[in-house]
Amino acid sequence: MDSCKIKLVNITGYLACTILFFTIVSCDTFFKKKEDKIPIARVGESFLYKEDLQALLLANMSKADSASLVNNYINTWAYKQLLLSKAKINLPEDQLELFEELVSNYRTDLYTGAYKEALVLQSHDTLISDTQLQEFYEREKENFRLKERIMQLRFVELPTQYMDKDLIANKLRDFKEEDKSYLDSISVQFKKVNFNDSIWVSMYRVMEEIPPLTIENQEKYLKKSQFFELQDSLGVYLAKVNDILEINDIAPLSYIEPTIKQLLLNRRKLDYMKKLEVELMDEAIKEKEFEIYEEVN
Repeated sequence: MDSCKIKLVNITGYLACTILFFTIVSCDTFFKKKEDKIPIARVGESFLYKEDLQALLLANMSKADSASLVNNYINTWAYKQLLLSKAKINLPEDQLELFEELVSNYRTDLYTGAYKEALVLQSHDTLISDTQLQEFYEREKENFRLKERIMQLRFVELPTQYMDKDLIANKLRDFKEEDKSYLDSISVQFKKVNFNDSIWVSMYRVMEEIPPLTIENQEKYLKKSQFFELQDSLGVYLAKVNDILEINDIAPLSYIEPTIKQLLLNRRKLDYMKKLEVELMDEAIKEKEFEIYEEVN
């Protein structure tokens, strides 16, 4: 640097000084680019930057709330960093090594898991045909024994002072086309309604919809082809049971269709992951990205 302060007649010295000047300027610019982040706090060699706080601040937040939130965040961050630093100094070496291995394995699992899921979503066929559902159901139906009573029923909940309760009861019981049309036309008068009596529902779901039904009295009211009326302080409940299946009966396909679909999709996923593993390993060996230098006994 001193040589650059002296007047140099020698052209070589002039060039050298010029090059040195631009090198210093360039290096200064280069290092500044690396420090674009604005530090907010420091603990040892760890820095908290302004951009780390952006996600905390909401547009409609007052200055006082923002300042309080930022201060709390900084203090919490600092406490964790200080605690981490003390832990690294004071915990036994073998325990630190174990934790580092766990962290490394967890990081690997996160990356590989996300990548595998992305590949599955990209390549996975999620369409399950009716034929596939039926074939699987017929083959495995013994494994789909019911663990609760299920039933098909239609019901309405009326206000407690409803005037035409008997008319509604008769139409709900008979349920011919004209009855159904009539009930549909005045359904806005009902507090609850379910006319789709081809859907299987669990006994517990029915008890949620009809509170006067309980574990103690459900055997009395929930019988095949039975019509019943119950009442509490909230309303009057009219219901007609179409059909019922008991515990340990084979579940109907329509009731367990979502379960079967998920089982088939999971099997497809496992098959795809096995195929992916084989292809990935084969390709790595072929491209010499993966080598075993000697056999491990």
